[in-house]
Amino acid sequence: MALTGNNPQLITELLQSLNEEFHMKDLGQLSYFLGLQTHYHPAGLFLNQHKYAEDLILAAGMADCAPTSTPLPLELQNVKWLEDLFDQPTLFCSLAEKLQYLTLTRLDIQFAVNPFCQRMHAPTVADFSLLKRIIRYIKGTVDYGISFSKNADFTLRTYSDSDYAGCQTTSRSTGGFCTFLGDNLISWSAKRQTSVSRSSTEAEYRCLSDTVAEVNWLKDLLENIGMPLKHAPELYCDNLSAVYLSANPTLHKKTKHFKVHYHYVREQVAEGSMVVYHIPATH
Repeated sequence: MALTGNNPQLITELLQSLNEEFHMKDLGQLSYFLGLQTHYHPAGLFLNQHKYAEDLILAAGMADCAPTSTPLPLELQNVKWLEDLFDQPTLFCSLAEKLQYLTLTRLDIQFAVNPFCQRMHAPTVADFSLLKRIIRYIKGTVDYGISFSKNADFTLRTYSDSDYAGCQTTSRSTGGFCTFLGDNLISWSAKRQTSVSRSSTEAEYRCLSDTVAEVNWLKDLLENIGMPLKHAPELYCDNLSAVYLSANPTLHKKTKHFKVHYHYVREQVAEGSMVVYHIPATH
């Protein structure tokens, strides 16, 4: 169990109460917990999974592999997924699960790991080859993690994006977002959408809707712990049509097929609970 707070006396009283019910040992300041390593510095703290990443590389038998600069090829859609089945599916599943746990502090591999967690039922030789590429990327970035600053401002900012019809087998899009409280990254996700989008605007708008639901949950959480937001959260999206749709109540022929619950984001913008901005896409 890890306890945190800004009132040492209250933490001490809580530990005493817990000791009355359970046999406990206080290990002092947090340094290592379930594979997460904590490093303190004057401006805040840094979390990473250095030892866990090294153990994962050893488990894959790739201690001497050459690092690579990216977790996946840039042209992933050109990869041939339909090949011979991999003859060690248990090894594949084990490594995929370990990689998924590594995303606790590694946002940079979240999107890359996502498709392999969906293919554990019948991994192919190509799947395993790409999985090894992610591990090669980790080999060169074992010290990566998340830094938290105690001097950051208290504005909630979220960035959302999606790849249109990126799944080669289902033509579904994968939506993702990352949320910052000031400069501190506190929430992120990469998830394949539940149905096929008929346009890039729909894929991006669905992603915005899921993002708004996450932001509202974070708003409620902060309010419940006595830290209400002073300003409306800011949402950023690189699809101009999706941004316009979030503020324009008029439906036209290109968007009339959208599901009603996707317009949840438009309702939040209309109420002033969210502010949506456009970020020009870079290539």
